[in-house]
Amino acid sequence: MLITEVNIVFKAGDGGDGKVSFYKYRRGPDGGNGEKGGSIYISPTTDIYALSPFSRTKKIEAENGKGGMSNTKNGKAGKDLEIKLPVGTIITDKESGEVFEITADFKRFLFCKRGEGGRGNYEFRSGANTTPKFAEKGQAGQKRSLHLNLKLIADYGLIGFPNAGKSSLLKELTSATPKVASYPFTTLEPNLGELNGQIIADIPGLIQGASQGKGLGIKFLKHIEKVSLLLHCLSCEEKEPQKAYQTIRKELENYNPNLLKLPEIILLTKADLRSKAEINSYLKALKGLKKEVLPVSIYDWESLEKLRALFFKHESLSE
Repeated sequence: MLITEVNIVFKAGDGGDGKVSFYKYRRGPDGGNGEKGGSIYISPTTDIYALSPFSRTKKIEAENGKGGMSNTKNGKAGKDLEIKLPVGTIITDKESGEVFEITADFKRFLFCKRGEGGRGNYEFRSGANTTPKFAEKGQAGQKRSLHLNLKLIADYGLIGFPNAGKSSLLKELTSATPKVASYPFTTLEPNLGELNGQIIADIPGLIQGASQGKGLGIKFLKHIEKVSLLLHCLSCEEKEPQKAYQTIRKELENYNPNLLKLPEIILLTKADLRSKAEINSYLKALKGLKKEVLPVSIYDWESLEKLRALFFKHESLSE
């Protein structure tokens, strides 16, 4: 299951305490030092499912350092942790307000600093105090309370009402294997496919009122905020295609007005269900939108080839 939002705590390891100890057979302190805890590092990954394990835990902790021992022996250092987060993840520190974005060129970096170990009483011996009866406590490791929000990095976004044929198109255009059925809300999470090195995201269907939380698709609109092209799927089963189009556009505007500025192609899906005259009627109804409109059907190879050509044309214009 694709997890895109997580609230979690990252905690670096605490340093071990210094030891208060004295030699058994001769005078003097012999308490060793506590060792450092483990730090937490973050690095990027292309695995979009990398947040999934975090849905089953509330806290990730690096190992604590061990305390000092007698005979001036130091403790054992805690192991560092490296956390891999998907490219496109926005990390928000809920306490400090700091925001980090995991991009493709993101470098591994220290995110939660370890606690240093405390010194044992052997370190505090002096001519003035030959038998110190105290040692240092280890330092606490850095703790961050975080919100992780994954925004998929896709080039093209398929949007539209539930059961508009988006998943079927993705399946035919790419090697993706989304669940496809003839009832609404088959797609419960974004599906991704690759065409000529470009990523297509199939967003779960939107409905009227989605921007107020109705339906499923609104929580996934964040995944198309950075696409270079929207593919607005309108089923030829719609009786009022222009009204259906404007309904979806209104939901996009309510969610983020910048989505309306993205380049867009309208795809008249399931074109095999209508006659040529009916298709022409749809095209006439949508003419006033001044958008490129392409009738497509997964059963019409020629229409799919025209769609692929549009992808390649857009890709070359974007370079």
